[in-house]
Amino acid sequence: MSQQVRVRFAPSPTGPLHIGGVRTALYNYLFARKMGGKMLLRIEDTDQNRFVPGAEDYILESLRWVGIEIDEGQGVGGPHAPYRQSERQAIYRAEAERLVAEGKAYYAFDTADELDAMRKRLEEANAPAAQYNAITRMQMKNSLTLKPEDVKARIDAGDPYVIRLKTPRKEEVRLNDLIRGWVNVHSSAIDDKVLLKSDGLPTYHLANVVDDHIMGITHVIRGEEWLPSAPLHVLLYRYLGWESTMPQFAHLPLLLKPEGNGKLSKRDADLGGFPIFPLQWTDPFSGTVARGFREDGYLPEAVVNFLALLGWNPGTEQELFTMEELISSFDIAQIHKAGARFDIEKAKWFNHQYIRQRPNDELAPAVQQQAEANGLICSTEKATKIAGLLKERVNFAHELFTEARTIFYTPDTYDETIAAAKWNEDAVRAVTVFRDALQGFDGDFVADTIKHTLSDALQQAGIKQGKIMQALRLALTGSGTGPDLMLTMEIIGKDEVIKRLEQALETLKTPAS
Repeated sequence: MSQQVRVRFAPSPTGPLHIGGVRTALYNYLFARKMGGKMLLRIEDTDQNRFVPGAEDYILESLRWVGIEIDEGQGVGGPHAPYRQSERQAIYRAEAERLVAEGKAYYAFDTADELDAMRKRLEEANAPAAQYNAITRMQMKNSLTLKPEDVKARIDAGDPYVIRLKTPRKEEVRLNDLIRGWVNVHSSAIDDKVLLKSDGLPTYHLANVVDDHIMGITHVIRGEEWLPSAPLHVLLYRYLGWESTMPQFAHLPLLLKPEGNGKLSKRDADLGGFPIFPLQWTDPFSGTVARGFREDGYLPEAVVNFLALLGWNPGTEQELFTMEELISSFDIAQIHKAGARFDIEKAKWFNHQYIRQRPNDELAPAVQQQAEANGLICSTEKATKIAGLLKERVNFAHELFTEARTIFYTPDTYDETIAAAKWNEDAVRAVTVFRDALQGFDGDFVADTIKHTLSDALQQAGIKQGKIMQALRLALTGSGTGPDLMLTMEIIGKDEVIKRLEQALETLKTPAS
């Protein structure tokens, strides 16, 4: 039997989760479910200087909101706990020390000033790269240039140090990326990265390799920004003796600005007036609030559908997918290499499609909440009817009330252009006979009976219905356009319809003949 697929999403709790991170989590989740595998969540919090309170809870809530189920990891538990890297320090130190003992890494005692001086010397000499590498390390203060007794004395004395990878000088490092194909890098282009920092915490490079190995990760699906680090990680797997079980890599395309030039940023979202985070985020330090897709009115299934197609294509014309359909259709081979342009109008389109599909009773509370916020009382029955009438016309549930203002409020003004063109003697006669018919109406006031009542009244008066419908709408709503007029009248109610017709007859004047 082949090895079970195990993937992981490993965000850092340094603030709100970027929507690009949600897409990374989604692709991991779709692949895991498609392959019958497991989805892990690991919190990479080794950079304590950038730790933000509340960020971890935000990550967990964001994943729950979009429907990504975690099989193992933070918030769920599992056989490889703990799943916060800050709680796994002893594991990383042991591996870093093993690399030193095997001659594959070394202690470095250089101060910040000494590192700056080294870079300055290299820059002045026009060196191709001002970095700590196979050449420059022999001019620095580390366990490769110091005597063993001096190294021991420094460590025993508590001198600060880091552990650096001893990168080979002349080797080819290769990996076969599932999206980009073969990537070849010469080791001379890789500097001696710090593996263990002076505070005892690991860098991302060491921690993620060690954890991915221990947790049995088979596929690392992550953003394109990590592609330059991938050869270094391959070296680490080799040095640690785990190259034969190294996971396969897939580096996802960037999310690009709406105009398609450059990586999508928060500034782009602020300037464009759209969210870039799944949920609203309040900065615990400054108190500033960043908008979220959820609070802006996006449905989670719409966000999932939108994100899934930002960089992946099923190879068909289908655009609307349930999560189950996405899982069934997903294929890493169909992920694009090129960046995907972030089009918020397309996100709105997806939301519109899912609003249309929502049952009316699920949209009703949004109408009721907006009505209440405006000092109005709206029954569940009325809100449900409004949702059914108007959901085809909106992108967001909170827009239903705005579209329904002509239902809640008697018009106080009338469209002058429509009035000038359509409010004539026939319109006055039609509105009058319809009002009279309604005053004697005692049946169920529903769209079908309203339609028949109107038709009968106009037929008896010898008025053609097509000529006066826009004028009738004007009398009832103040506008010449809108949703189905019979359903609108059903929701308004008989008494209010009669009241509005009488007001129009009193207010609107027919043009002088």
